[in-house]
Amino acid sequence: MIIHRNKGMTLLEIMVALVIFALTGSAVMKAATDHLTNVTTLKDLTFATWVANNRLTQLQLEQQWPPENNRSGTQQLAQQDWYWRQTVKETGDRQMRAVDIHVSPANNKERVITVVSTFVTQTGLRQAGQSNDD
Repeated sequence: MIIHRNKGMTLLEIMVALVIFALTGSAVMKAATDHLTNVTTLKDLTFATWVANNRLTQLQLEQQWPPENNRSGTQQLAQQDWYWRQTVKETGDRQMRAVDIHVSPANNKERVITVVSTFVTQTGLRQAGQSNDD
């Protein structure tokens, strides 16, 4: 008696292969989505940090003592409007202040992306209300 072997795949084997491909495909899609989300987050964090650093540079150029507290404004960077808010806190040293710059998208001010902090000193800065001619 001659036995003919079936050279094809059974329906069960095909279904198992499809399940494996489907799981693999969904894992690849999740990884790609997570990557794109992380790239967007990193881009926003980078731009927000640049905005904060720009504000701190402007603060140094203003040379006003003490720095103005609760100041805020907007800046356009990378075709996007950013909102920044400056807070100034006293330190244990009378000639030093802690300055925090909070940055968020201008269309969602509650979503703070980054806070950059620094310290400024009175040395070499003019008193508030004092002109450069004094």
